[in-house]
Amino acid sequence: MAYVYLFLAILLELCGTVFLKTTKGFSVLFPTLFCLISYGFCFFFFSKCLDQLNLSIAYAIWCGVGIIVSTLISVFIYKETISLLGLVGIGLIVIGVVIVNLFA
Repeated sequence: MAYVYLFLAILLELCGTVFLKTTKGFSVLFPTLFCLISYGFCFFFFSKCLDQLNLSIAYAIWCGVGIIVSTLISVFIYKETISLLGLVGIGLIVIGVVIVNLFA
């Protein structure tokens, strides 16, 4: 069940992050409310997953997946570019998440 909570936390964090860009500095009501609600539920589910998972493992997965998926969203939805060095950095994050999960 802990990984279900972690998945929900990641999904809600990504929803909040996508809507954060559309809030225009928290000046647009609907995206701002959706963003804040998403982050609130995100932290609720993340705290629930920490009842059964180590913080180091859960946080590494949460951050790693969040960075990778938010990068893909920024490239494919917002048409932002990423450099080769940016891709190398994301690759290193993936390697780090794998190492933490294998040896933690």
